[in-house]
Amino acid sequence: MTTVQGARARARIEITAAIKDEARTQLAAEGAAKLSLRAVARELGMVSSALYRYFPSRDDLLTALIVDAYDAVGAAAERAAADSAGQRPLDRWTAVCRAVRAWAVAHPHEYALIYGSPVPGYSAPRTRSAPPPASVSP
Repeated sequence: MTTVQGARARARIEITAAIKDEARTQLAAEGAAKLSLRAVARELGMVSSALYRYFPSRDDLLTALIVDAYDAVGAAAERAAADSAGQRPLDRWTAVCRAVRAWAVAHPHEYALIYGSPVPGYSAPRTRSAPPPASVSP
């Protein structure tokens, strides 16, 4: 990788992180239903067209926040499981449950995003790696 490509990749990572951080701030202030790419761009001092290079739609940004939230709560649970290795299964289970609860209390808006009511109008973007939705037979 050349120096220029490395710098661009680092800049992209930093800008993506800033966008997600501002989106989380708006999520806490306004709720997921009112999350707006234009408002995120405005707060970051970007034009909205620039933000669309990182997240093509509001649903893509919400999906990234959902994935990050699942990763974070999973990491908290895995740390608790590792820290309680060698204990009785009930004690390990309790430690994991407490870690998940502590994460939820520390990140209530992200917890609500993944375990709360559905976000009105949100449709998870389809990806090639995602399985098709399950069909329900009557």
